[in-house]
Amino acid sequence: MSSRRIGSSTFSVLLPGSTRCLLLLSGLCHVISGGTDRDRVHDLMSRYPLIDGHNDLALKLRIHHNNRLSQVDLHKLNKVTTDVSRLRSGHVKAQMFAAYVLCGSQQKDAVRLTLEQIDVVRRMCTEYQDFELVTSVQGLRSSMMNKDKIACLLSIEGGHSIDSSLPTLRMFYQLGVRSMTLTHNCNTPWAESSSDLYAVFQRKNESLTHFGKAVVQEMNRLGIIVDLSHTSWETAFSVLNISRAPVIFSHSSSYSICEHTRNVPDWLLRELKKNQGIIMVNFYSKFISCQKEANVSHVADHFDHIRELIGAESIGIGGDYEGAQTFPHGLEDVSKYPALIQELLWRNWTEDELADVLQRNFIRVFEEVERVSKELGHTQTSEVEIPLKEVQNPCRLVLEPPKQREVTTLKNPFSRAQSRKPVLLILAVALLVST
Repeated sequence: MSSRRIGSSTFSVLLPGSTRCLLLLSGLCHVISGGTDRDRVHDLMSRYPLIDGHNDLALKLRIHHNNRLSQVDLHKLNKVTTDVSRLRSGHVKAQMFAAYVLCGSQQKDAVRLTLEQIDVVRRMCTEYQDFELVTSVQGLRSSMMNKDKIACLLSIEGGHSIDSSLPTLRMFYQLGVRSMTLTHNCNTPWAESSSDLYAVFQRKNESLTHFGKAVVQEMNRLGIIVDLSHTSWETAFSVLNISRAPVIFSHSSSYSICEHTRNVPDWLLRELKKNQGIIMVNFYSKFISCQKEANVSHVADHFDHIRELIGAESIGIGGDYEGAQTFPHGLEDVSKYPALIQELLWRNWTEDELADVLQRNFIRVFEEVERVSKELGHTQTSEVEIPLKEVQNPCRLVLEPPKQREVTTLKNPFSRAQSRKPVLLILAVALLVST
C-alpha cells in the first residue's frame, strides 16, 4: 500500500508490487539524472567558465560604504548579490564591472563621480589577489588560465560620464576603460535613451547627432567596445550602421518575449547579426517576464528565441546583478549561473553552443574590436567638438580672456597735484589767522 497527499487529505492507493518497484526505480533514475546533469554543468563550466557582461557592485559599494573598501571584505558581502565566494561558486572567471553614476550628475559633476567609481573598481581589482585588472584580449586569456584569478574588465555605464568630450573619453581609455554604454536612462546631448524618465535633451531626431557619430568612431579607433544597452532603438540602429567593429548589448533581453523598451526587437537583433555583435541576456525579472517575478525557465525562453532568430554565436550573459531590484527564482545571485546552463542543457543546447555563450562569443567580439583599433591606428585623433548650444551646460567655462576691470584714467599727470592746491591754500590762511 502506498499513500499520497493531495491538498489536506490523504488517500490510500493500492499498488501492485511491480508497479511500486517501477516507481522507486523511476525516482532513483531521476535522482541519478539530476546528479549527472549537475556534474555535466560543472565539467562544462570548468572548461569554459563564464565571462559576464555587466555587474554594478561598484554602485553598491558607493551606496552602502561610500567606496571605503577598508570597511568591507569582498570575499563575503551582505546586502548584495555579488562577492568573491559567490563568483567562484558561479564559475565566473571574468566580470565586466560598471562605473556608473546617476543621470542627475549630467551637467554637474558626472566626470568627477565617474573617476571615483573607476578608482574603486581599480582598487577592488588590484588590492584583492583574487581579482586581476585586464585591458586586452591577451590579458583576459592569461588571467582566465590562472585558476586563482577572476579577471576584471572596466566599463562605463552612460555616455553622460564623458560630458560630451572626446578628450575625456580618451583619458578614460588610459585608465583602463574598455566598454561604454552610450546612454543610461537619460538622453545625452548626442544620443537617445530607451527611457523617458528624464525630460532632457529632447529632439525630434532620435538617432545619433554628428558628435554622437564622432564618439562611436573614436571608440572604434581607441578599441573601446560600443555598448547599446539603454539606447533607443533608433540610436542603436544608427550605431550598427556606422560602427566598424562589432558592438554589444551588455545587459538586454528579447522584446519578443517581454515587451519592454529596454529589450531588443527582432528587426534590431537581425541588424546585430550583420554587425557580428552579441546580446548578453539580462536577468532582471521585469525585463524577463514583464512582471515582478520570474524563474529560470523564463530566462531560458529568451535564449531559445534569440538562438532561433540569429544563432547561439550572437548570445552572451550579462546578469545585471547589483543593478536590478529583483531576479528570477533560482538565479538570486551570481553563484546561481549553473542553474541556467543546466536548464539550457535540458532544452537540448549543445555544449559547443553553451561554450560560445559562456565566453567564446565575447572573446571573439573583443578580439575584433582590438583588430579594428589596430587597423585605424594610422588615423588622426579626432578633434571634433560639440557646439556649446547643444550641450546647454551652465557649468561649462567659455574659454576667453576675462573682462578687464574698469580703471579711471587721469589725462593730466599733474592734475592730482593741482587738485591739492586749494586745500593747501586754505590750510595756510587758517594757520596765518591763528598766528
